[in-house]
Amino acid sequence: MNIMFSTEIKNVPLEFSTHSMLFSPNAVDAGTLAMLSKIEFEEDDKVLDLGCGYGVVGILAGRLINQKNVIMCDISEMAVKYSEINARLNQVPDIDIRLSDGFENIPDNDFTIILSNPPYHTDFSVAKQFIEEGFHKLLVGGRLVMVTKRLTWYKNKIISVFGGVKVYEEDGYYVFVAEKRNGSVQRKVKSLRKLSKKLQRKYGKLYSGD
Repeated sequence: MNIMFSTEIKNVPLEFSTHSMLFSPNAVDAGTLAMLSKIEFEEDDKVLDLGCGYGVVGILAGRLINQKNVIMCDISEMAVKYSEINARLNQVPDIDIRLSDGFENIPDNDFTIILSNPPYHTDFSVAKQFIEEGFHKLLVGGRLVMVTKRLTWYKNKIISVFGGVKVYEEDGYYVFVAEKRNGSVQRKVKSLRKLSKKLQRKYGKLYSGD
């Protein structure tokens, strides 16, 4: 069933076409709102909406900064379809929207913000990939912003990858903001030898200067 609703986030009026089979089809979910309340977009940001659903986060970013600096992706063909509809509906048709299983179709390594509301009702395999690969997709100084209803595993995992994290609790959700720092890059260089040869080739060049 198709659904339409209007809302306003960060003083930006938005309208969304959704479907009953998509996550939170009747309104923007509280977790996403909590996450967005902890981040401000700057004009020179390059933003990835990872697991975009029907497009709330990426479309808001596209309304606030240059829409050509925003990429949205989701594993669901239906989610991508509705994100494309909603990008046009909200006057940001130039947002780059991709069908992708995690980072599979995201070769870019120069994001300043990656935002995600991962499927936290399942095991941690998806979130693990988002955190570990997200680190490599950020510029130094870039931030991973993630919202979940669970604290301990996410906090520990993000700290193990980024070296630190800020945690905000709001409306029953935890918002994690982790910055990629020079020190964490050095730790990752040392840890590359623990990866498979394939992953060493994939990520080693990011730190080699090549």
